[in-house]
Order: sequence, then structure tokens, then C-alpha cells
Amino acid sequence: MDGLDAQFAALADPTRRAILARLSLGEATVNELADPFEMSQPAISQHLKVLEAAGLIVRRVDGTRRPRRLSTTGIEAMDQWLAMLRTALEKNYDRLDQVLAATHKKKGEKR
Repeated sequence: MDGLDAQFAALADPTRRAILARLSLGEATVNELADPFEMSQPAISQHLKVLEAAGLIVRRVDGTRRPRRLSTTGIEAMDQWLAMLRTALEKNYDRLDQVLAATHKKKGEKR
């Protein structure tokens, strides 16, 4: 759960969510990631450190470049947790459907 806490905390910032959205298109360098934002490269680097610490992105070395990309492991961990919630919600909706159907059936019998 500690990993999920860090991952969701990292997602609380709109800049970091925008960075992840950009990385969903493919890997990018710090300068490429900083380009659309009105903030300094060091500020973007700080956001990247948070995303890396949360396990949402990884860095690779390519000569002097350090491109980042999404981390499959980090994203999948969040997806599994959210899938568990989706399953629970679906069960709740199924139970509600059954209750409503039974209520509707009872009202039809009284007429």
C-alpha cells in the first residue's frame, strides 16, 4: 500500500498528471517535457523525481540524454487496485438492480 500512497500523491499535482499524459505518447527528455510548461527545467526535474520515486516513470541512459518513460509496473499496480474497486462497485450495482427488480415485481403484483 505504501507504493499506492506515493503513486496517488504524485497524481495529485496537475503538472505531474500532464507529464504522465505526455509520456503516454512515448519517452521524452526533461527539456521536451518542460517545453509546454511555463516553469523552469529544474522545477520539471523536481516533478520527475516525485514521479520516479512513486514508481510511475523510469529513466534510461542514452549517452548524455536521460529520457523518461512510463513504468509498466507502477501503472499496473494502480490499475489492479482500481480494478478491485470497479469490481466492488459492479457488485453493488448488481445488488441494487436485483432490489429494484424485486421492488418493481412486487408493485406489479399488488395491482
